[in-house]
Amino acid sequence: MNPLSLQITTRLAVIALAMVLDFIIGDPQNPLHPIRLIGLCIAFGIRLHKNSGDKTPAGQFLAGMLLSLLIIAASFGLVLLACRLLYGLNLWAGLVAEAVICYFLIAAKSLKTESMKVYHALVAGDIEQARHWLSYIVGRDTAELDSTAVAQAAVETVAENLSDGVIAPLLFIMIGGAPLGLAYKAINTLDSMIGYRNDDFMYFGRFAARLDDVVNFIPARLAGLLMVVGARFIGASSKDALRIFRRDRNNHLSPNSAQTEAACAGALGLQLGGDHYYHGELVSKPTIGDALAIAQPEHIAAANRLMYAATILMGLLMLIAMSSLVLISEALASGAAG
Repeated sequence: MNPLSLQITTRLAVIALAMVLDFIIGDPQNPLHPIRLIGLCIAFGIRLHKNSGDKTPAGQFLAGMLLSLLIIAASFGLVLLACRLLYGLNLWAGLVAEAVICYFLIAAKSLKTESMKVYHALVAGDIEQARHWLSYIVGRDTAELDSTAVAQAAVETVAENLSDGVIAPLLFIMIGGAPLGLAYKAINTLDSMIGYRNDDFMYFGRFAARLDDVVNFIPARLAGLLMVVGARFIGASSKDALRIFRRDRNNHLSPNSAQTEAACAGALGLQLGGDHYYHGELVSKPTIGDALAIAQPEHIAAANRLMYAATILMGLLMLIAMSSLVLISEALASGAAG
């Protein structure tokens, strides 16, 4: 096997092991979680920014851009250095270490676990507990939501987070291994912490927010299409998923968030989106999908099945793509040797 084929095969093994670890264990919560460490660094940067003297829009934008670039570069560089050192010592040591890092970047099991807490509370008739669990996974105010709105919100978060919690990390890992995967998660975390359109972050977080839009442009659309295809495997409507995906996938303030929500809404026959309160303020959003059904707890479970179907399809796509690259590389190497 030539060096390029070995590199591709090793990365495929890394991705497979990382996905298996996530499917079995889920996202571990501990102080050394790389995303948590990135969050601490961003929080430190926010404190420095608040204590700085330059409050002009240009000054805030430059400060936010500098923080973002430093966080992204450090995330990429440190993991790249660690991987090279470990692979230099032993192929298996490097493979296992890189797989564990990648495992931290995939959130399919965690997404299912947290959303199903809402499901079980709704099934038990405990609306207060359902609102409590929902508040951990959505940004909107949950205190006044009824059971239908709670179920709808849980479905929305499963659909939306398929892209940045599963498909995008896998795509970037496939392209550039754990270093690029963690760099992506750094961008995503920056957007979640400073990418707001409010007085504190309007300019400071603008670079991070726009960069997040750019890096998620392809993954969000790929995730939506994977949901369309995946609907067929869970007994949902691929035809309606495609119809609503084509019609409503841009019905959001974000250029990416409605891609998966539209496919999910069509597959399950739900209407998602609409007006909601965030921190006591009403935010108007377009609706996504047709209200062919009223959101119920079972729709949360169905959304998770759809999420896993799309994840497995992504795994198969990567297997086909990377196996094809190995065959092409081997053929070229054999031709050159001959």
